[in-house]
Amino acid sequence: MNTILSDNYSVYFDNSLDELVDFIKKGNYSKFFILTDENTGEHCLPLLTSKLTGFNNYDLIEITSGEESKNIDFCVGVWKMLIDFGADRKSLMINLGGGVITDMGGFAASTYKRGIDFVQVPTTLLSQVDASVGGKTGIDVDGIKNIIGTFTMPKAVFIAHEFLQSLPARQILSGLAEMLKHGLIVDTAYWNNLKNSDLKSPSVELVHRSVEIKNQITIEDPHEKGIRKALNFGHTIGHAVETYSLLHDEGSLSHGEAVAIGMICESYLAHKKTGLTSDELHEIVKVLTDLYPKYTIKEENFDELLLNMKKDKKNVGDEINCTLLTRIGQFSIDNVCTADELCESLRYYINL
Repeated sequence: MNTILSDNYSVYFDNSLDELVDFIKKGNYSKFFILTDENTGEHCLPLLTSKLTGFNNYDLIEITSGEESKNIDFCVGVWKMLIDFGADRKSLMINLGGGVITDMGGFAASTYKRGIDFVQVPTTLLSQVDASVGGKTGIDVDGIKNIIGTFTMPKAVFIAHEFLQSLPARQILSGLAEMLKHGLIVDTAYWNNLKNSDLKSPSVELVHRSVEIKNQITIEDPHEKGIRKALNFGHTIGHAVETYSLLHDEGSLSHGEAVAIGMICESYLAHKKTGLTSDELHEIVKVLTDLYPKYTIKEENFDELLLNMKKDKKNVGDEINCTLLTRIGQFSIDNVCTADELCESLRYYINL
């Protein structure tokens, strides 16, 4: 599998951890820091540190795993650790972990001393195909996902497929939702390939294609002014459901589970508003409901879900914007959806 190149950075697939070692050597960094959580510290860090024999100018920073840690308090803790360890502007941050680590680590690095270099080493399927690519960094505030952040490109991304071997099935499914989204918005052949593949263990080739799709979109529109909004398909409603679940459920939904709900609801809206056929709607719903368990949504919670949607960073004013499909493999951005339409889509999901 080859390297994916962009104007700003490269995504390495072949011998990626060896490529990371070469990158560190060539960068002539004064110090480097590896940000992990307890899970990646146990399962993934040993593989990385085995490659770092001969280096003595690095320190480890560990945070608690989970979306609950992606907030300003934990970010302040990371900044304080960088200060305590003497990080200067010639330092490098290596974000080794899932989406929480890559999002928050990128944000912490992009703001520390007005920005130090960072690279992403994503260890979950979700972070490999989504969070680590594209230059978005961010933290959550009051349960609103990624409401504070920057557009800052990493210096490189290193994707090691072997990290996926330690993931539970639910984590694989979480990342798979973003892969399915990539096919639905721009690549019908990829969608068809995915739905006919063994999705319990996506191949390197499937992961590579997903990264390639996201990379192509973000190169064309790095600051989300146009085509990059395509990547928001399923996320207006999905993020609202995810936020609700995070605040109210003891075992909250994963990101991918919430996005799958969002894609079903927004496919229904696409059928009503932008020309998605009933056959295509049923095809999408069947694939997603076969993969993801049903989540209980009650009408009495619609007001809170709508409030979450109104807080979405993609909106302008009080209007709620959705990216919708016109057909499988083709999208339409900036579709204003009314509260009645959004509630109707939620009822569609409830009644499946």
